[in-house]
Amino acid sequence: MSQSVRTRPEGSGQALSEAYDTALLDLDGVVYAGGQAIAHAVDSLATARAGGMRLAYVTNNALRTPDAVAAHLTELGIPTGAGDVITSAQAVARLIADQVSPGARVLVIGGEGLRVALRERGLEPVESADDDPAAVVQGFGGPDLPWGRFAEASYAVARGVPWFASNTDLTIPSGRGIAPGNGAAVEVVRIATGAEPQVAGKPLPPMHRETILRTGARRPLVVGDRLDTDIEGAFNGDVDSLLVLTGVTDGAKLLAAPPRHRPTYVDADLRGLLAGQPEVVEADGGFRCGGWTARAGEERLELEGDGAALDGLRALCAAAWTVAGEGVCELDPGKALARLGQ
Repeated sequence: MSQSVRTRPEGSGQALSEAYDTALLDLDGVVYAGGQAIAHAVDSLATARAGGMRLAYVTNNALRTPDAVAAHLTELGIPTGAGDVITSAQAVARLIADQVSPGARVLVIGGEGLRVALRERGLEPVESADDDPAAVVQGFGGPDLPWGRFAEASYAVARGVPWFASNTDLTIPSGRGIAPGNGAAVEVVRIATGAEPQVAGKPLPPMHRETILRTGARRPLVVGDRLDTDIEGAFNGDVDSLLVLTGVTDGAKLLAAPPRHRPTYVDADLRGLLAGQPEVVEADGGFRCGGWTARAGEERLELEGDGAALDGLRALCAAAWTVAGEGVCELDPGKALARLGQ
């Protein structure tokens, strides 16, 4: 895909909930963490929905079914139907169904979300490598997934059975911190077999295809907290994105982002859907946003002024991404970020 290199976050004179017809929202780190709603998420989503924006929840977590996810969101105060939830389990089930015979057996290493998605595609979940599976699929199975499940996958994959993974996120946020994700489990089977799975989840095209097919979005906005899944997925799908700083991405990671990880907009949390976005402009040999001006020095990023910390971060993004071009900014951001309390 040929795309221009983003050198600064964009501004928007409209509220994002008015400028886009559908928000494709990640869940972990965006809407909730550890099962509890993130601050401002419930009210912000209610206001966006009341204004006419469709809300769709797009998650790489293949453990839970869309029904279970919808029920959880509804309990949190976010009324949601199963049809509003798109999971990597659904994306990988479609990917498998396109390559195997109807009704084929699929060895499942994961949770109920995978089994439900496979049955939706007319495939038969099985539990053993000895069940003559036509494919192996691996998705997040939660902390109680037995170690022996990885052995079953390894036996089948080593015999040449096609291997699929819902996603390869190495980590997943929880209420107690950052925990190993499905990508860590995939590495176990990779080490044992030397094979490579076909992957469906964000940031890869099968997940974007599944999302668009299920939502019919014409002007979608991807909303996420991860640069390497949510934002890269938007880049691969050639759609705009909003990064919220309620999950795994901090200021230092954002400033060092390569082009495929640079979001269209940056905001603190989901209240960013309800407002316009300030413009970053070139000024005084640097980049100004609000009361802040950022520049690229010889060894470090420099920041002067005052005002809202987010405006300072947006200005720093422009300075960092411009000097980096198609690469990664290697200037020290420490002192500048400290001025913003990061």
